[in-house]
Amino acid sequence: MSDNNLSSLEKKIIEILQSYPDASIPVPLLIEALGLSKKKGTRKIKSAVNRLKQLGHIRVSKGNLVRLNETTAGDKNIVKGKLDVTSHGDGYVIVEGRDQDIKIAQKNMSTALDGDIVTVKLLGYHRKSNKPLGKIESIEKRANTLFVGTLEEVAKNTYIIKTDSHSSRVDFFVEGDHLHEAKPGDKVSCTLIQWDDERGYPQASIVQVLGKSGSNEANVLSILAEKQFQAAFPPEVEEFAGNIPDEIPEQEIERRRDMRNEVVLTIDPADAQDFDDGLSIEVLNNGNYYLGVHIADVTHYMPRNTVLDDEAFNRGTSVYLVDRVIPMLPERLSNNMCSLRPREDKLAYSCFMEIAPNGKLVDYSIEETVIHSNERFVYDEVQEILDGKKSHPLETQLKTLQALANTLLEKRFQQGSIAFETPEPKFVLDDNGKPIDVIVKERLFAHKLIEECMLMANKTVAKHVDSLRKKGGRTAKNDHPFLYRVHDKPDLEKLHNIRETAKPLGINFEVDGSISSKNINELLKQVEDTSIEKIINGLMLRAMSKAEYSPKNIGHFGLGFSNYAHFTSPIRRYPDVIVHRLLKRYNAGSKEYTFTQLEHAGEHCSERERYAVEAERDSVKLKQVEYLSERLGETYRGTISGVTENGIYVLLDDIYCEGMIRVSDLKDDYYIYNPNLHCLVGRSKGKKFRLGDSINAKVTRTDLDKRQIDLVIADF
Repeated sequence: MSDNNLSSLEKKIIEILQSYPDASIPVPLLIEALGLSKKKGTRKIKSAVNRLKQLGHIRVSKGNLVRLNETTAGDKNIVKGKLDVTSHGDGYVIVEGRDQDIKIAQKNMSTALDGDIVTVKLLGYHRKSNKPLGKIESIEKRANTLFVGTLEEVAKNTYIIKTDSHSSRVDFFVEGDHLHEAKPGDKVSCTLIQWDDERGYPQASIVQVLGKSGSNEANVLSILAEKQFQAAFPPEVEEFAGNIPDEIPEQEIERRRDMRNEVVLTIDPADAQDFDDGLSIEVLNNGNYYLGVHIADVTHYMPRNTVLDDEAFNRGTSVYLVDRVIPMLPERLSNNMCSLRPREDKLAYSCFMEIAPNGKLVDYSIEETVIHSNERFVYDEVQEILDGKKSHPLETQLKTLQALANTLLEKRFQQGSIAFETPEPKFVLDDNGKPIDVIVKERLFAHKLIEECMLMANKTVAKHVDSLRKKGGRTAKNDHPFLYRVHDKPDLEKLHNIRETAKPLGINFEVDGSISSKNINELLKQVEDTSIEKIINGLMLRAMSKAEYSPKNIGHFGLGFSNYAHFTSPIRRYPDVIVHRLLKRYNAGSKEYTFTQLEHAGEHCSERERYAVEAERDSVKLKQVEYLSERLGETYRGTISGVTENGIYVLLDDIYCEGMIRVSDLKDDYYIYNPNLHCLVGRSKGKKFRLGDSINAKVTRTDLDKRQIDLVIADF
């Protein structure tokens, strides 16, 4: 039982009752035991007892006899988990070990908020969906969740935070000493101070003023705060980073493999600043490739359990929004000291691989190095060199990397990798961050070249730890815990839904009890270059399990690898930092993390990654809404990407923005939803709107706060 949301008097009553768990205690005896006067005590005790009874902590029988509620931890109808609140205000409690989350209606939420650890009483199952329903009994632990909203003055010196619909289900009350210089009309982030009674406002303290409500800055910073990220680093973290010496000591260079006279190059996006990987390549006399993947040695500059390390762990990842990057590490490290900038000596952690012409790994070594990058390439430039449109002194190295990448790519798909190609929109922004054009990012072979080299290095370091265990015998698994990047098999029920979706479109997708990557690749091949390619790819991605970090190695289904880890991006991913530390320690014959520590770290980093992905998607959606807000009334060609009983979703072809045509706006007939055929059918005229159909859609309304785009059927 939690006492986090109880008053001091209520806690004392619980303590007394816990001392006599089998007794029913009269209220006058409680007053006496608490040392209260009879007159004031009766009123206070009565109020506290009534509230404890409402919360389900106690029972009150005839004669005002009070005793603890008999619910126990062993009661199967009482469970504990983490609350996830949707934008509609309903909640889902995620309970470890349960296949289904427990739905909590808003009326049964009590004073719980998003992220809280709660105790739930099961109420039964939904009569249609057969999903479990529950009621929150108590709050075990409050989350330090950031909420976002607009500050309003509702009366003189009386303020509330009107929260955004996707941030919180309730508004907050703010006292003057918790305003922290915020003014009415400001978009702010805040945290809960106290909420004891669901009939009143929760009290909050403002953490950060995000900007004037409706401004680009406020909109972007709101997305970050909703996903529990803050752009600025604490002063003590910046101070720690500022005190790290710039110069590399000579003795540090001497103990490393010196690669400064070898050709090393980097290939990154044109606007990148954090270069965390470099490549070297040569062909050996035996005809094998010798590939070096050189990764920024972040752990050299970031000792474990420092304020810098703690902040990096809490962030878990860098966040890449449309108009900015929120780095995991302070800029002095991410863009300067650790970044493998051209023509500068840099410390690296390198994976050297000898690879046969058929793509088989022959030999490898993982070593601490010092490098000196010869050239900083961008993807477009590399593609021009590979296509013969441009010459360069390092053309031989790039063409050799191209040949190796082609071999690795072909081998990977032969062995079971899934061939997902999903287009992404790219925005052209003006100086104020306003989108003035949107295009679909071009996927170049230069991107695949880097991807294949990184995949090979990530696979090799995981294979290395597996070989350490085999050398060490039975106990070696316990001696060498590791943090893997794992990916479970897809959800069969969702795959069956895709099969049923594809069937009316004339596409055959075989799904049996043991789904293989071959089945999935065959489906993706069938829809390649068709109008429904994006839709089927999207449905398949949603059916796939989420890749996660864990010391339990179940392999990576999507890549078809039995051993895989993240090693190549420690500037922007904390799991890579952990992997570097583990590899260094094992190389030195010692240990760094326990299995349990890696479990907790994996769960945390997986969650931070999910939040970062959601923030990135929300920033894209925000810019899409901003872009179309200036184009109300314009008509676009689109493809129906989803059909529900409420309407149809349309993906606008050229600009890759998705909006909704509500069924209430289909005026020419009364439309009925057919879930089996995934379409809306007109009752009188029989007209159908089906998944994958091409239609013309006009933009009628946009909502920046909700990030929604409304469309109607149109003709050119």
